[in-house]
Amino acid sequence: MATNRDRLTAEMHAAAAAGDYERAAALRDALRALSVDASQIHKPAPGAMGIGTQHPKPERPPGWKPPKKPDPMTGGRR
Repeated sequence: MATNRDRLTAEMHAAAAAGDYERAAALRDALRALSVDASQIHKPAPGAMGIGTQHPKPERPPGWKPPKKPDPMTGGRR
């Protein structure tokens, strides 16, 4: 008995042999979607959207002050 994965693989190879590369790519993507482990998928925190929001923002050490801006009249030279 053929599984869904075997059927998709056979269809992908047939589409690639026939030169229908868009269909073969779509079938390849469907095969990859089947192989994703559900434990690797994380739900974002409420209000967090976009790339990189799952990483915490770096915090500045206590007592940190930004450096002084250069003097525009001298071009940063003294």
